[in-house]
Amino acid sequence: MPMAVQAGLWGLLSGSALVLGALIAYFVHLPQRLIAAVMAFGSGVLISALSFDLMDEAYRTGGILATSAGFLAGAAVYTGANMIVSRRGAKHRKRSGHAPDAKQASDEGSGVAIALGALLDGIPESIVIGVSLLTGQGVGIVAVAAVFLSNLPEGLSSAAGMRKAGRSPAYIFGIWGGIALASGVAALVGNVAFAGTSPALISAVTAVAAGAILAMLTDTMIPEAFETAHDFAGLITVAGFLAAFTLSRIAGG
Repeated sequence: MPMAVQAGLWGLLSGSALVLGALIAYFVHLPQRLIAAVMAFGSGVLISALSFDLMDEAYRTGGILATSAGFLAGAAVYTGANMIVSRRGAKHRKRSGHAPDAKQASDEGSGVAIALGALLDGIPESIVIGVSLLTGQGVGIVAVAAVFLSNLPEGLSSAAGMRKAGRSPAYIFGIWGGIALASGVAALVGNVAFAGTSPALISAVTAVAAGAILAMLTDTMIPEAFETAHDFAGLITVAGFLAAFTLSRIAGG
């Protein structure tokens, strides 16, 4: 199977968590604290992945200058784009609709903004999955698991909020199915676009994704998880970090 197709399938797998989360939220009533706990655990997994996989790999591949530049650029670009979609109604896209302003945003027709916000959260993650195959060591299982676990609560919380706002199943699953497909395409494009490029460029791209992911965590996932899980959010996040760290050490031999 061509490497680009493999990258697309891995990206699609990670993006499918959005659809899975939406299915669970639509047909099963889950406590908001459980959704927040999953979000906190996924945050810990992502922090571990970007620390010990993405940033470490970027540094070893391209050195500190390329890594630092990419890391800061990714955070800056994400922050600017997040400000735009947040002002258009996607500020609380990871909430389960328990806050009045979250429901108001859904009632005001912010579905497009929510979809754009989800793309903004997921595209850097998907690109780095595609780029990771270029090292010749296969896809980073920890990275895929981290992205999957971060997408699951987003599908859960946003779909729950949309359902409370009266959105139809076709609307909800159309959005998340489309974004899952876009995740696969992003991984494929990332693999094709950066094949044969210099190690410094791959390092910068990986670091850009890491910076964007960390900015996303601090802007959206962690605050939303803490608002509902409160005092347990930190402990659950640490558990997620430890789980991913342990998996990465085992997978790395």
